[in-house]
Amino acid sequence: MDLLNTLVDKGLRRELPTREEALAVLATSDDELLDVVAAAGKVRRQWFGRRVKLNYLVNLKSGLCPEDCSYCSQRLGSKAEILKYTWLKPEEASQAAAAGVAGGAKRVCLVASGRGPTDRDVERVGKTIEAIKEQNEGVEVCACLGLLSDGQAERLKDAGADAYNHNLNTSEATYGQITKTHTYADRVDTVQKAHAAGLSACSGLIAGMGESDEDLVDVVYSLRELDPDSVPVNFLIPFEGTPLAKEWNLTPQRCLRILAMVRFVCPDIEVRLAGGREVHLRTMQPLALQLVNSIFLGDYLTSEGQAGQADLDMIADAGFEVEGAGTTTLPAHRADAAAAAAAAHGPCGSSAAEAGCGSACGGCSGHEHEAVPAQAAAQAAQAPAAAQAPAGEVRSDLVAVRRRGAGTDLAPNA
Repeated sequence: MDLLNTLVDKGLRRELPTREEALAVLATSDDELLDVVAAAGKVRRQWFGRRVKLNYLVNLKSGLCPEDCSYCSQRLGSKAEILKYTWLKPEEASQAAAAGVAGGAKRVCLVASGRGPTDRDVERVGKTIEAIKEQNEGVEVCACLGLLSDGQAERLKDAGADAYNHNLNTSEATYGQITKTHTYADRVDTVQKAHAAGLSACSGLIAGMGESDEDLVDVVYSLRELDPDSVPVNFLIPFEGTPLAKEWNLTPQRCLRILAMVRFVCPDIEVRLAGGREVHLRTMQPLALQLVNSIFLGDYLTSEGQAGQADLDMIADAGFEVEGAGTTTLPAHRADAAAAAAAAHGPCGSSAAEAGCGSACGGCSGHEHEAVPAQAAAQAAQAPAAAQAPAGEVRSDLVAVRRRGAGTDLAPNA
């Protein structure tokens, strides 16, 4: 296919494809899917070989967020029966992080619900970063705390943070339909603050919220313009009790096309498969490793992922290897630029989400200490292999709420 040959050539040269080419990737047929994956896989292997970086989420403060992000189980007015707790103590967070590092995680992502941190919160997170790094030599720490005020990014870097995550989530044109309590421009400003402080910027998107192909291309091109080092791709986890609980419009094939498009637009950037992969990709997850070079290990902020050992087995069975702590994730040209930027802002820091977190933190998405009921555990185990949910239905059987790990007395599944 001429389109794919063109995209591979551009990806190997780090040349930006046209919007029309990116849209054409999303419009390919299922019959062409393996060709699309193979083409994007060539670009992935050129810049990242067969390495897979493991990241581990620690939810420092869960639920009770004042923001109204429609996709989030922690949002204002959410009826989702998630864990709710205030700040973990530094030693509690460090203990939670250690489980992920023991499972092979190279980066620990510290996330807190809320619009943004107070100066006291920044100080608290700084102590947590110090505790984690004292216990885990060489680990990267990424903070995801929401909208940053002037000077806070610099304080986090001085405290030892290596990176800051704040997702754009969707296109500027549709952002107001998803969130009313802050703006798209607020998110862009926070990513720019992280960059300016010499932190490695991490910013991504959430697919599956009813957006168009044009919206997806728009947000990925906006991310490319912001030039983050890492782009997490989340697939909406439609929590019961949130406004988007009935948005079951993704298929495994659609998810793979989205990941391929992101790889072509961001050829030499860390593309991270984040929240919702188990729910929407299911048995097609190994194919996604041909496109991404980074995943989250184990559970997410408020939902359960597959067992950490299953992640490790999947990586090995697909012919990939876990990226070691002594290996630089980014290609040399990007790593050198990141190191120069970090050096220009001082010596602190060791290196240049849910996933579905819906507060202004843009994540990566009193305590309730309870065991997982046997029926719920069985549902969680079956979720990755479940049939595609019909559009317009709430499918709580495909979404397992996290009841273990950070904020509980139960061990995580890393």
